[in-house]
Amino acid sequence: MLVLILQNVRPPLLTASVKEVEHFAVAECCTPPEYRNGPECPIPVTNGSHSAVCDPFLVHVAMTLDSKYLRGSIAAVHSILKHSSCPENVYFHFIASDSMSNTLKFDDLTQIVKSTFPGLGFKVYPFSESLVKNLISSSIRQALDDPLNYARIYLADMIEPCIDRVIYLDSDIIMVDDIQKLWSITLTGSRAIGAPEYCHVNFTNYFTSQFWFDPKLSKVFEGKRPCYFNTGVMVMDLVRWREGSYRKRIEDWMEIHREKRIYELGSLPPFLLVFGGEVEAIDHRWNQHGLGGHNVVNSCRSVHSGPVSLLHWSGKGKPWARLDTGMPCSIDHVWAPYDLYGHNDLPKHHDQL
Repeated sequence: MLVLILQNVRPPLLTASVKEVEHFAVAECCTPPEYRNGPECPIPVTNGSHSAVCDPFLVHVAMTLDSKYLRGSIAAVHSILKHSSCPENVYFHFIASDSMSNTLKFDDLTQIVKSTFPGLGFKVYPFSESLVKNLISSSIRQALDDPLNYARIYLADMIEPCIDRVIYLDSDIIMVDDIQKLWSITLTGSRAIGAPEYCHVNFTNYFTSQFWFDPKLSKVFEGKRPCYFNTGVMVMDLVRWREGSYRKRIEDWMEIHREKRIYELGSLPPFLLVFGGEVEAIDHRWNQHGLGGHNVVNSCRSVHSGPVSLLHWSGKGKPWARLDTGMPCSIDHVWAPYDLYGHNDLPKHHDQL
């Protein structure tokens, strides 16, 4: 039912010949879709042809950009603009690695975004991998060890200080609802982040026995009711983040992990250690995650029951890769209409990889 509903409102699929730039291509013959504000939208302050970044009417979205996941990032932006009531009031903050080893360099990524979405308000920020490289320990999947996965820790130091809130999104999502609704969520008390929580999940599995048997370490959850949450969708209060020194607190846990090996799953556990039990719980509709299957084995999963505002292909399998191999999961067909790469048709459905 979900797929049928979404297909009724899907944007046009670009099917013309494409000029490939590594893993992403923009259709040469087709103008990428442009979305305009309705008359009810606040008029954004402009600086030249783009929105001024400190405009109080803007919705701020932060994402990473790299050659491997660029196709996903572009589809995510497309979906956000498509369903936004005020698309010209959405400003994107893209974080790109400054590493010279990357196939697509900083300027290449900037140009691709600019040519794909003319008039889009955005800025690309260089992320120094040296900030975190010496803090990263190997995890269960090599992709999780990419320094760019840890860039979200440094957002408050990179984004302009006039911006006090941002929505952080992973590159393997599509939004099928108005982002203004997510932006308007209140972070109560002193909470610095909001995210959907999953309290039915066995929280102890995210840490090793060495952690749980060390009373000094496990004491961090004393008096709290920590629940698992996925860091791929977070509403972040940057003022509280800075005031609470959350970057330093996460880095401290990463240092401890290097010495004692207290978890296995990349950048997620340090967030659980710092924020577990102190997250503003957001409706589950805003992160239907796990659609990429298991972290190690590529497998298909169905959408959870209930309303859906955001779909998230966390896990090993990515929709663009499965579509290209001709063996997509059924849910991947929901992602496909937002893809600006240029599929001529949807590959044959196959639910078991």
